Amino acid sequence: MLNGTARRQQDDPGRGRSAADGRAADSYATFSAFPAELSGHLSPHLDDIVDEVVEAIRTEIAEYARPEDGTYMHVVRTGARQALHDFLARMARPDADPEAVRATYRSIGRGEAEEGRGLEPFQAALRVGARVTWRRVNALVDARKLPREILGAFGEALFLHLDEMAAATATGYTEARLHAAGEMQRRRNRLIGLLTADPPASAEAIGDLAHTARWPLPREIAVAVTEHTDQPEASRPILPPECLSRLDTRPGVVVVPDPEGPGRTRAIAGALNGTRTALGPAVPLIEGARSLRWATEALGLSRRGILPGTGLVRCADHLTTLLLFRDEELVDALADIRLRPLHRIRSPQRERLAETLLCWLRHGQNASEVAAHLNVHPQTVRYRLRQLDEVFGDRLHDPAARFDMQLALRVWSLRRAAGEEPPPE
Repeated sequence: MLNGTARRQQDDPGRGRSAADGRAADSYATFSAFPAELSGHLSPHLDDIVDEVVEAIRTEIAEYARPEDGTYMHVVRTGARQALHDFLARMARPDADPEAVRATYRSIGRGEAEEGRGLEPFQAALRVGARVTWRRVNALVDARKLPREILGAFGEALFLHLDEMAAATATGYTEARLHAAGEMQRRRNRLIGLLTADPPASAEAIGDLAHTARWPLPREIAVAVTEHTDQPEASRPILPPECLSRLDTRPGVVVVPDPEGPGRTRAIAGALNGTRTALGPAVPLIEGARSLRWATEALGLSRRGILPGTGLVRCADHLTTLLLFRDEELVDALADIRLRPLHRIRSPQRERLAETLLCWLRHGQNASEVAAHLNVHPQTVRYRLRQLDEVFGDRLHDPAARFDMQLALRVWSLRRAAGEEPPPE
């Protein structure tokens, strides 16, 4: 039997130290509360305890039930033996630095993550091991092979050791998962670059990188650009998992696979929650640069108020406007030629005539429809049309001239609605 003399710390080892030092002091205090020879008396029973721990793990935890796999069971047995050996070593030398033990379990946690397994089976195995060990020590006490007074200290030390192993494993697991997530995001960021490259990347290069980024190749993609870039990462929108996104750039970029799929646009709009966003057209996989270019132009027009200023703007719904604003200097030159006769008209009459002319051209030269649209009397429209006929003469009857006028007036009207355009000069 043991003499029951406990080795206790005389001074407070945590005084004036860091949190890590404080934890070390707590560990020292817990493991120093044992008779010096206790670990030696437990060592002869180590193999029996290991056998019982392995059997309990194998029968109680489905993930470890591989009795036909000798190599795997050897690994389980080695792990159980190492855990118990580490525990006894801390009992024998409570002043030893436990960092080496924690490093071992951090490594185990990283390995579980890298193998794609969850952490719960391993942590369940730790709990099973602790329970079996506690039961066997109680049996040894009942058989008078260990003194009963050590049970309290032994239980406290056992569960402290279990908590430290579980925490270290979780730390390693989390570190590996974060590293893997970071690496996966880096691959996906590179993939976004390939998908939107100009000139285009090869389909083979895109396919290879998509495989390593675990992104199934779609038939088509669309590229969205969004101003949702000022929030911290934790507050950024959660987009559908099939989308690729970079919201740390200005503007943010989202690659939407198979954008014409059911509910896809609605899901993107919902995730971005009213933030100004422009979605480019659907294009083949290697032509993402074109979709990005159109979306960027649409976002710029949205900022100006030419296109809607909030929510999701689909380029496919505004192709005429995008076409007209691709080269505004060219449209201005067209307006200077086709709308020059309006120069002689003073404001605000000039605006009224320009608005009436645009409406007349849009509605097939129907004065009644123009009156209804402008909410004025038909006779007012006819009076303005006579003025326009005097100003433009035969050009109002030339289809090519009317087409040019409508284009120029359309740009003028959009700019005016956005508050940035005076009446035609």
